[in-house]
Parts: sequence; structure tokens; C-alpha cells
Amino acid sequence: MRHHWLLLGACGWVLLILMFVTKYINFRATDGYGERVVSLNWSESGTRSSRVKSTARTALQPSSAPSDPSSPWQAVVDQRNARLSSVCADPSLKNLTHVPVTKFVLDRIFVSDKRKILFCQTPKVGNTQWKKVLIVLNGAFPSVEAIPENIVHDHEKNGLPRLSSYSPTEVTERLSSYFKFLIVRDPFERLISAFKDKFVLNPRFEPWYKHDIAPAIIRKYRRIHREQEREGEERSTGLRFDDFVRYLGDGEGRGRLDRQFGAHIIHWVTFTELCAPCQIRYDVIGHHETLEQDAPHILQRALIRGLVAYPHIPPGITKYNRTKVQRYFRGVGKRDVRRLYARYRGDFELFGYDPPTSCSTRTGLNTPRSRVTNSTPVTHVLCLHFMSRTLPFVSENMGLFTICSDILRFFYNTFAPAQTDFNFEVRRCR
Repeated sequence: MRHHWLLLGACGWVLLILMFVTKYINFRATDGYGERVVSLNWSESGTRSSRVKSTARTALQPSSAPSDPSSPWQAVVDQRNARLSSVCADPSLKNLTHVPVTKFVLDRIFVSDKRKILFCQTPKVGNTQWKKVLIVLNGAFPSVEAIPENIVHDHEKNGLPRLSSYSPTEVTERLSSYFKFLIVRDPFERLISAFKDKFVLNPRFEPWYKHDIAPAIIRKYRRIHREQEREGEERSTGLRFDDFVRYLGDGEGRGRLDRQFGAHIIHWVTFTELCAPCQIRYDVIGHHETLEQDAPHILQRALIRGLVAYPHIPPGITKYNRTKVQRYFRGVGKRDVRRLYARYRGDFELFGYDPPTSCSTRTGLNTPRSRVTNSTPVTHVLCLHFMSRTLPFVSENMGLFTICSDILRFFYNTFAPAQTDFNFEVRRCR
């Protein structure tokens, strides 16, 4: 009988190990958006190479746009760029910070050939205003105030070409010589903004979010038993924020829905997936929270300060709203927030945002990373009291179950590396 139990236990361990192994081995021939993963590299003759170790080497270099050491904000920009370079070089974060420069990325980059500027679109960080600036620079309208709102996002009428519309040689030349910038925002606050804009308010009347995307997420990710619905989170579509978080944090099951949703997912995919900042060296990375300082600095660095003015920024609109983040995450489970952070950790690391420390007592992100060190591990004890009473061989062969320690340590270090280190020990409970 003992051998039967040993055989059954061994089979269970093998299955469990296979589950973890297959989770981290990449068998995909396509990316998360349904297109083939082909790193774009171009030779001098303009022929495209479909398999390379990195993207175009010239894209890794900043443009020739001069920096302004006299600008007081330049030191902040240099510090941000130094942090990004350091994180990009960290091999332990490579799977979160490096993406191939596919057509999906090139579709996000808008071009002003007249002023030699590339702008990578990162939705929900005030991109509409920057698109207006580029539209004016390209000569379609005399000022940002003269641009009709329905024209800004109509890419057939706004006169903004995408980088993907150019030949490989032209792409290489622009990546190496044009001034390049993007704007980022606290990742979790950006997700809240996307949720409100697309699934609650929907000011541009985009019915597909209500009729197609929201029902698909609800069918797959809504839990049968949940707390009473919170006021203001289910006004029009029925989608709740915790449903949205579970969808975003599902690393394996989300792929089919993302392919079904198509380009609409740009409103919540990571900055890394949108702009490939480790492959394309941007001259300036602005932050939504400091847009009042970043906007004039970008205009100055791009040599367009006297040609166009950035639209007026209402007071307080760019300030990080901690209360709002806490309110939205109050009803989200700890495991769901950990999974969400695991997906967006690359953005937090690359752009210097701290993980939320007090979303709620349930989020599991209450410990500031700066206060966690390797010298203060947390010990978790696996209690085998019940097993030792029901399976006699456990008491005699405790060494067999030390495998638990290795597997559990691997699991926690994978899914909660930013919070703490974990030691595990297997012992018989008294």
C-alpha cells in the first residue's frame, strides 16, 4: 500500500513541476496580438532580416538632437534615462522589459518629417494633446485650438503618418536621426483611467467596448460569489474593475481575448509592449505627473518651442491621485493584484514608479520595496500534521517532502519578487 501512495505522490509532483515548466517556456510563434514575432532589422541595402539578436542597431542610439545642459529639467531627464538603461541591462528583468520591434510597435509611433520628430503613442497619458501638436507641425492646421476633436483620432484625415508606413530603410534612418519621445504614467492609475474612459463613461461613443469587449471579459473572469457591487463601477457596461484586473493579470488565458479585441487593447497594454523603450532609445521620457515641466522641455529639445504651444494644462489634472487608486483597488483580491503587478512590473521598474504601498489591506502590496532586504526573510512553515496522520510514510520519509520547499520558494520568488524573500521549511506540526 505504501508503494501505491509513493507512486501516486511521485506522479503528482511530476505533473506539478510540468505545469510550472510549461508556464515559463515560450513555445509561441506569434505575439500576444496575433501577429508573428519578427524583430525588425535592416541592412544597408534595405532588405529586411526576419531573425536577428536585436532590433536595428541604430535604434539603440539616441538621436542627434542636442540636449540643453542649461535647462534645469535636463538633470531629471538624464536621471530617468540612466535608470531606464540600468533596468534594460538587468538580465533578471529581460522578459519584462525587452520586446521585438514589430509592426505593432511601429504603428504606435507617429512621424513629423517636417520637424524630424517621432512620438510614441501611449494611451491614457494625454496623448491627444501631443497628437494635436504634431498635426500643427505637419501643416494641417494653424493651431491646436483649430483642430476639431473628431479629426485628432481619424488617422486618414489628421495628416499624421505612422512609422510602419515607411520602408525598412526609411524606418532605420528616422529611428537613428529623429528626435524621439514618449510620455508615461503610473501604471495602475493609467489602468483606472482606461477602465473609466472605455467601460464607464465612454465619451467618444465607442460601442464595441460595451457590446463586445466587456461581455467577453465578464463571461471569462467574473466570479459567481462576490461582494455587493460598488457604486459607480457598473453604470453602463456591467464590467467591474475587479473583472478587468483579473483579465489583465491572466498571463496565459488572456491571449485569445487580446487577439479577438485587436488594436483596442492599446489602451491597457504595457508601455514596454507599445514603445519598446529598451530597443528604441528615446531622447526624452516625460511623465504625466510632471507634464507641466516636461511639455516645455520637450518643445525646447525638439526645437519647436516658438512654432507651436502645448495646450493649457488644467491645475491638478496630472497629479497622482492616491485616494482614487486606493478606492478602486479596495475590492480587488491580493492574488489578483499580485498577478497584475507581475505583468506591469517592467513598467514600474523602467520608469521609476513605486508599487502601491497602501491600495488596501488586501492587496498584498503594502510593504515598500525600499524597506525590504535580503537580511529579513519571512519564514513560511508547511504543516504536515494532517498528512502525517493519514499517510504513515510521511513520518518516516520527511526528506521526500523537502521538494515542497524548493517548489514553493520558486513560486513565491517568481510571483512576488518585489515584496520580500521567502524561506520555507518542512516540518511535522506538534
